[in-house]
Amino acid sequence: MHVLIIGAAGMVGRKLTDALVADGGIGGQAIERLTLVDVIEPSAPAGFTGRVDRIAADLSTPGTSAKLVADRPGMIFHLAAIVSGEAEADFDKGYRINLDGTRELFDAIRLIGDGYKPRIVFTSSIAVFGSPFPQTIPDEFFTTPLTSYGTQKAIGELLLSDYSRRGFFDGIAIRLPTICVRPGRPNKAASGFFSNIIREPLNGEEAVLPVSESVRHWFASPRAAVGFLKDAATLSGDAIGPRRAISMPGLSCTVGDEIEALTRIAGPNVAARIKRVPDPVIIKIVDGWATNFDTRRAHELGFRAEKNFDEIIRAHIEDELGGTFVA
Repeated sequence: MHVLIIGAAGMVGRKLTDALVADGGIGGQAIERLTLVDVIEPSAPAGFTGRVDRIAADLSTPGTSAKLVADRPGMIFHLAAIVSGEAEADFDKGYRINLDGTRELFDAIRLIGDGYKPRIVFTSSIAVFGSPFPQTIPDEFFTTPLTSYGTQKAIGELLLSDYSRRGFFDGIAIRLPTICVRPGRPNKAASGFFSNIIREPLNGEEAVLPVSESVRHWFASPRAAVGFLKDAATLSGDAIGPRRAISMPGLSCTVGDEIEALTRIAGPNVAARIKRVPDPVIIKIVDGWATNFDTRRAHELGFRAEKNFDEIIRAHIEDELGGTFVA
């Protein structure tokens, strides 16, 4: 199998690549070739003996997608996007990357024709939903995003469903919870503080909390996100059905619950590194976000996530910190 990963230099893309290499295959097929694409050249995966092409490219540039799919990869993971805060701050860039890039990719596949019908796994987001919300958002809840990022993802879902219906490819969109705890340095995502208030204190650094501890949100770990992608890649089209976008399982908890979990695991000195500095811009964005989901459809299809925030923090300590932290 030839696997194309777009957004392979990002956190989830790197972890997905490593997981696929470790597994050696996907859906019972050996992976013989990897094409890894991002705006910066992705790193070569360790231990992979097949062919690896590492490409620095902008998916929204006309002609780029046609080159990427010319060799007809059978499995395509489309993870590339700019994050929510950046998409809100730069309207033109958000639509160019998150929407135009997606449409370029879908059309490049369509125009090949000749029976070429790859599986596409597209990472969408719970940002496709907008308030007012019921207490728990069901699978049938309508998409009315209140951010440009959410709008771009919702349009991508509709395009994927229509192109799949027309038989141009076999697509599935997975609506990711906020992925936490993200390794590395803070990014421009409006949701970044959810990770920052765990990651930085565990590294012995201060972190800024821009919202109230009562803010509730929907989370899953990077481990869970990779599992979602791998499971989505192997689901049959019949199992997915005509509704091609699926909300992924997660954990609903408050910022206060996060801090309590951090205190239990790492102690009060670590939690004391969190500084409360309200940010009206972030507060306004977060107020329109979903807080809890009923993801029974995803559960019936076999998707799984963590059951409490302690599990999420422990996964971060094990996977990113070598089992230790700065007390």
